[in-house]
Amino acid sequence: MQPKKFKSAECPAARAVECVGEWWSILILRDAFQGLTRFDDFQDSLGIASNILSRRLAHLTDTGMFERRLYNEHPPRYEYVLTPKGQDFFPVVVAMFAWGNRHLAPEGKSIVMADRNSARTFDPVVVDACSKTPITPTNAVLLPGPRASAGMRKRLASIRAMRPETSSSPD
Repeated sequence: MQPKKFKSAECPAARAVECVGEWWSILILRDAFQGLTRFDDFQDSLGIASNILSRRLAHLTDTGMFERRLYNEHPPRYEYVLTPKGQDFFPVVVAMFAWGNRHLAPEGKSIVMADRNSARTFDPVVVDACSKTPITPTNAVLLPGPRASAGMRKRLASIRAMRPETSSSPD
């Protein structure tokens, strides 16, 4: 069962959850980043029921994360290729790998990220594109954007930790 729709939600996190939706979708996207494109390959990798996989792939295609391409005419077979929008989800998956390794692998890491050319492992962090400073709860704040409604402005103003004057910032 899917939660209520956030079509009119202004929060980008709520919109992202609506687009990606649930854990199967995230795992499908994870596998797509590893090169899987075909229904049977996703099904083999995930052990997911075909009806659920069909719905998830249709949703991810409808939301613009995948493009469905015919690769065999008789019988018709399709592959699911990441769109630029889908490719932009990669940092989310990377952040999930890092968080999972840090907090959910007490026995040790079973998967690590590494540079494709040198195999040097690295620990991903989210950084500001301009300054390259890591973004953390202590130095980040949410502010209303130019299209924020009065309700969103009021909501953000009411969250103490999100008000710049009450948040710490590195100098």
